[in-house]
Amino acid sequence: LETAISKHPSLGLTYSYGTAGFRTKADTLDPVLFRVGLLAALRSQCKDGKVIGIMVTASHNPEHDNGAKLVDPMGEMLEASWESYAARLANCTDADVASVYQAIATEAGVDTSKPAHVAIGGDTRESTASLMQAAHDGSVAVGANCQDFGVLTTPQLHYIVRCLNDPSYGVATEQGYYDKHIEAFNSLMTMAGVTEPVTIKLDCANGVGANKFAKMLPGISKFLKVELCNTGDGPLNEKCGADYVKVQQQAPSNMTVDAGDRCASFDGDADRLVYYCQHEGSFCLLDGDRIASLAALCLNEAAHHADVDLGLGVVQTAYANGGSSEYLTSVAKVPVAFTKTGVKHLHHKAVEFGVGVYFEANGHGTVLFNDSALKTLKEAKASSPESSRGLEILTTMTKLINQTVGDAISDLLMVEAILALKRMSNRDWVALYQDLPNRQLKVKVADRTAIETTDAERRCVAPAGLQDAINTLVASTPQGRSFVRPSGTEDVVRVYAEASTRDACDTLANAVANKVYDFANGIGERPTQA
Repeated sequence: LETAISKHPSLGLTYSYGTAGFRTKADTLDPVLFRVGLLAALRSQCKDGKVIGIMVTASHNPEHDNGAKLVDPMGEMLEASWESYAARLANCTDADVASVYQAIATEAGVDTSKPAHVAIGGDTRESTASLMQAAHDGSVAVGANCQDFGVLTTPQLHYIVRCLNDPSYGVATEQGYYDKHIEAFNSLMTMAGVTEPVTIKLDCANGVGANKFAKMLPGISKFLKVELCNTGDGPLNEKCGADYVKVQQQAPSNMTVDAGDRCASFDGDADRLVYYCQHEGSFCLLDGDRIASLAALCLNEAAHHADVDLGLGVVQTAYANGGSSEYLTSVAKVPVAFTKTGVKHLHHKAVEFGVGVYFEANGHGTVLFNDSALKTLKEAKASSPESSRGLEILTTMTKLINQTVGDAISDLLMVEAILALKRMSNRDWVALYQDLPNRQLKVKVADRTAIETTDAERRCVAPAGLQDAINTLVASTPQGRSFVRPSGTEDVVRVYAEASTRDACDTLANAVANKVYDFANGIGERPTQA
């Protein structure tokens, strides 16, 4: 272990395991990835030798960043109680690595004589290969069996980890992922009676999703024709990708959105998806809220036709547009629960439902079917052609949807299948409900941790006086709503605002951003309205 540590020496920096794991400048991460490899081995031993995943990616961040996420045995994110262990191990001195490692093993009750198994994947960043090697070095330094799966989307690694530990979920290879999703998608499109392929334009953020989705296209070409752009010729996530489209509320570079076009964007590691089109002459975003509403509508209707009660519900964050929340509760009649921002929080809340639909507005999400719901579907008996069709739709959806984590490829296929099954056009999807105009801003502050929140991040409790100032601004804005929260991935405070009109929304967002700047020691230029 000492020899291995010496090849990946500490840089004396401080790291945090946040919403998306470790994420920062790539050139500072080598020692962190080595120690992530150590922790993955320890976590595997804690789970009786189950395979633990390490995904090297910084998702929608700029190309010069990178990061690492740990994946638990069923393909879910690392258990929250282990996040502090990750930080402790990443931040200790080289001389203390062995003792901290042993201390964590003791605290967590891990038998380090048990076998350990680790699976590693990474995105297409230039820095990824060397960081994957650092993680590999860490794992094998403590005797783990380490499999390197090379370049993958983040959801593909989650899928493979799940399959390695639960072979009933699928074949634990990249090709196994493709085969499972192609079969389920083609089955649903056949059910929908599709005779001509649907055409969509897809922005791949110059990331890993371009190559991986392209491998699937021949298998689904009977039903879907995809025009790929931003496939890797330009900088990763620069003026393209799901995060750019969502925040800027405009089409990515290298894509024109004409009347009648259906367009979508992945993010850099293909775990986020947003759609967009032209509606009444203007750009129209169909974000994670829209995808969740569409999924809930379809699954609820299918369950009704199948005459089964699956306990369906939707999980949202404070970023969910007020229009979507109102539609789900008042029109679709689906229960809605709120939780903190971050996929790990939504995932944990979603498992409380029989069928838990969760999407952040940024397009990160999936649908979970718990054991009870799966048992209900397996035992259900069709009493009519309508109920037979409903059961078939639900059963096939459990195979099409990647239930381990948000998956842009799987989610895109789900959306296209639902639109086909319900014979819905772009216009029909837009017409489900009216979005309130919204705006997101970032404010640079001296210390983002000075912002503390409660009530699923919808209220600010520190610094003192900031929430009162926000309340005053909101009260004077028609249909106004706004909240602030420290970013989990960047050194900024995020501001969200919505209101009845675009002008009122932008005015509210800018006013709240300035309050954050004043109350939380803003740095750099004061926020100004665009």
